[in-house]
Amino acid sequence: MAAAVEPAAARSGAFAAAPVQPPAVIFHLGTRFRADAHARKLNLGVGAYRDEQLRPVVFRAVRAAEQAVVAAGGDKEYLPIAGLAEFRAAAARLLFGEGCAALAEGRVATAQTLSGTGSLAVAAHLLRRLLPGRRVFCSDPTWENHVKLVADCGYGPLELYRYYDAASRGLDLAGLLADLEAMPEGSVVLLHAVAHNPTGVDPSRAQWAAVAEVMRRRRLFPWFDVAYQGFASGDPDEDAWAVRDFAARGFEMVVSQSFAKNLGLYCERVGALHVLCADRGSAAAVLSNVEAIVRPMYSNPPAHGARLVARVLGDAELSASWRAELLEAMRRVQRMRALLRAALEARATPGDWGHVTAQVGMFSYTGLSEAQCHRMVEEFHVYMLSTGRINVAGLNEATVPILADAIHAVVTGAPAPAQ
Repeated sequence: MAAAVEPAAARSGAFAAAPVQPPAVIFHLGTRFRADAHARKLNLGVGAYRDEQLRPVVFRAVRAAEQAVVAAGGDKEYLPIAGLAEFRAAAARLLFGEGCAALAEGRVATAQTLSGTGSLAVAAHLLRRLLPGRRVFCSDPTWENHVKLVADCGYGPLELYRYYDAASRGLDLAGLLADLEAMPEGSVVLLHAVAHNPTGVDPSRAQWAAVAEVMRRRRLFPWFDVAYQGFASGDPDEDAWAVRDFAARGFEMVVSQSFAKNLGLYCERVGALHVLCADRGSAAAVLSNVEAIVRPMYSNPPAHGARLVARVLGDAELSASWRAELLEAMRRVQRMRALLRAALEARATPGDWGHVTAQVGMFSYTGLSEAQCHRMVEEFHVYMLSTGRINVAGLNEATVPILADAIHAVVTGAPAPAQ
């Protein structure tokens, strides 16, 4: 843990006046959770999958791939700037599908990146370089890092389009379409492809089609964030539907892809950036620009995690095992959703809790107010974001009643139990 920062008046030297930045909320919540000695504490902040024992999961397919990679030996030479070739090809096939015409025609530029965040950061620099001056829009709400990374690279600032309807705790389709209609032609639109973070609210296929039609007509440019492929339905192909549909409609687009969640490779930082272009020559030119951005930023990506992904996706047996494990994981999350909704309804907690099971992916946007969330953390030791987002994968059958009791108390205004 970092040492406490002395006030500026007590500091000296070249950095005495350095401003103290607030801690990253998610990581700060985790630090507080670990320091909390309360017996019934819950960590529902960080977006990571846990098993029924609330342990971090390493997929069996990944373990097997790692053993094979280590047994094969190999050197520690630098990867190319664009990353491991086998990984890049496998990542693109998983995202766009084996039969994608753009892949067959060489119209997709793909580079390995430092997980999804790194992909988004490189994409922001690329868009600023190649599509300068365009306005950039993201959903209201969105993942907090979207705003920061776009601002930090000087592309933006991000503007908002309507997405979440607080009254229904679902999608505000009318507001979304109206805002797309009003955007200047050529604007860049950041879209969550699946398992929207933080709300867990995804458009249906028909709603995606309506979004695509407006974006096509208004000549808006899609930038997809795919952080949870397979972590909504349990099927990576089903969860890639929006990206594949946009590709089939002829869109050029940028896609940022992460393997942190769906292969459990959080600390390996494995991601990819894909740019679908109008022709092969443009794709080659775009990739040269990606490499020009990456070289002074971090030079080239690490190899180990990419080798694991390439091995899992490239081996029929390991791929089938991974897909089965992913489906099993999502069924567990769906069961936690059902148990939580049932527990709240059994307690006659005021409100309609149908959104808990209607939302998808790891996150549920509970609808709790900021004040109620503050009570959840400070009085009930339930560590969650002030937006009301919880990680449903951080629950098990034993802890669902603990959470339901806490939510019921803050919604009804009941006091916390005596310590």
